[in-house]
Amino acid sequence: MLRSHFKDSYDVVVIGAGVGGLTAAALLSKAGLAVCVLEKEPHVGGYLAGFCRKRFVFDTAIHWLNQYGAGGILEKLFMAIGSDHPQAVEQHRIRRYKGEDFDYLLTSNPNEMRDQLILDFPKERRGIEKLFLKARQIGRSFKNYNRVFRSEETMSLFQKLKNKMRMLEFAIPFIPYLSYSGEKGLKKGLNRFFKDDQLQQIFSGEQELLGCLIPIGWSYFHDFQSPPKGGSQVITQWLQYVIEFYKNPIGLQCQVKQIYVENGQAAGLSFEHSGNLHHINSKYIIAACDIETLYEKMLPANAIPATLKKKLKDADLYSSSITVSLALDCTAESLGFNEELIHLVDEHQSFIDQSGGDPMRSEISILAPSMRDKSLAPENQGTLTLYMPSSMAYKNEWETHLDISGIRVRGEAYKKLKKEVADILIQRVEEKLAPTLRSHILFYEVATPVTHWRYTGNKNGTMMGARPGRKNMKNKISHYKTPVKNLILGGHWAELGGGVPIAAKAGANACLLVLQKENPAAFKSLAGYMNNTVTIQEMNNNKCFRPYDHSWVRPQTPAERTSQIPKNSMV
Repeated sequence: MLRSHFKDSYDVVVIGAGVGGLTAAALLSKAGLAVCVLEKEPHVGGYLAGFCRKRFVFDTAIHWLNQYGAGGILEKLFMAIGSDHPQAVEQHRIRRYKGEDFDYLLTSNPNEMRDQLILDFPKERRGIEKLFLKARQIGRSFKNYNRVFRSEETMSLFQKLKNKMRMLEFAIPFIPYLSYSGEKGLKKGLNRFFKDDQLQQIFSGEQELLGCLIPIGWSYFHDFQSPPKGGSQVITQWLQYVIEFYKNPIGLQCQVKQIYVENGQAAGLSFEHSGNLHHINSKYIIAACDIETLYEKMLPANAIPATLKKKLKDADLYSSSITVSLALDCTAESLGFNEELIHLVDEHQSFIDQSGGDPMRSEISILAPSMRDKSLAPENQGTLTLYMPSSMAYKNEWETHLDISGIRVRGEAYKKLKKEVADILIQRVEEKLAPTLRSHILFYEVATPVTHWRYTGNKNGTMMGARPGRKNMKNKISHYKTPVKNLILGGHWAELGGGVPIAAKAGANACLLVLQKENPAAFKSLAGYMNNTVTIQEMNNNKCFRPYDHSWVRPQTPAERTSQIPKNSMV
């Protein structure tokens, strides 16, 4: 059955059906290439896959989106694929800073928070105004991010020189604040604006000064969006639809075992499906999967230099998280929640404890997805999601162990620890925000760093890969072209930073590297579109791209399907 689904050879094989891999595959399909996508899970999506339980839909990763509004790189890239793409929803209530002794709301009019801070800390007026002014300048830079999201690996020497000037212009507002990270760095950075300890404690949950500035900057330019209706999973469902519209297959539950390398060049791969080993030849492979798995397990031992492997092992990565997804017997707003992401901190805890992974002390982020999108829960019910930074190392790797085959065993001790941590987080949220929360919980699901590692393969369950920073930049951690010719990175490991915009950007740039050789006309058109020198109309009218009928229709959620059943017919 699977053999009839696939051909023996493709122009491009994409490993991983997250947003990066699917963006690359959709663009390549539109450009007329024969593409297949292999995904180890039984569904597409990666971190955006989400899950359904008892008519509730839960997002698994997105706290908020950016670059998905007018002019943003997500909107721009998705328009290049099809005008029927899911539409994000602009947020107006952005972020609530909630501590023991403070409670402030950042909205799409950040001056409201600025003025409230000035009212509460009149002696620090000048510093508060300065902080919001600098944040606005950073936000303006991000507003122009669509001018610099093409990778230099796709450019000529002259284009690289021009791009470096644009990158410098983009980075100038950030440069003065890049070094202010860690406990001492954050304190020193905030001291540049104001000295009042109580005022500084509002930002006690941040790990770096830019983490204080960037959300305010984005808010000035209305660059906070909620996922499209139906949840973030509809983004990857749409991309899947486009790829299959062009008659290119997506293989699910296909575990890549080995990439073939001939004369230093990728030539194909083998993958396992239902216990059977299959082989595919290809001219290119785009790896939108975990980079350590790619370099250590899928490739021959000598394919990647040991020095590069070591740098990757030592890279600074984003943390993982524990995520508690709650189903409620009432609406989230009836418990006092709104559309904003709440950052709940105890500002009297140490800097290390704020993100140390101790459920009694760490910052918690709380989100009410069903308040933003009523389609995610049955009528008069709701969802709530609790996030906390966490690591794989917590309590003996979450009370798991590796068996002789290297498989991580999750026994009763693991299940017990998951429940203990979730109960602590629920209790803290109940005490500080929603006094009757526990009595309204129908059920809940818990994802740990072990869960994130199992479903994505990402090292230590990291949520977004390698962090921006001096060390990772110096070691050139991010890259598209690998030491194996025609093996290209196309997920968030290709870039520093993370999130949906970065992953989609990586997929688009990986696509460009293939088109540069295989379809120069399509490369020129897509590169021009990404450079803002070609309009979307000009790109779509270019005969080097295959037509698309823009026929995708968002599938109904379980709650929407059920709500259409006459009440007297429901059991």
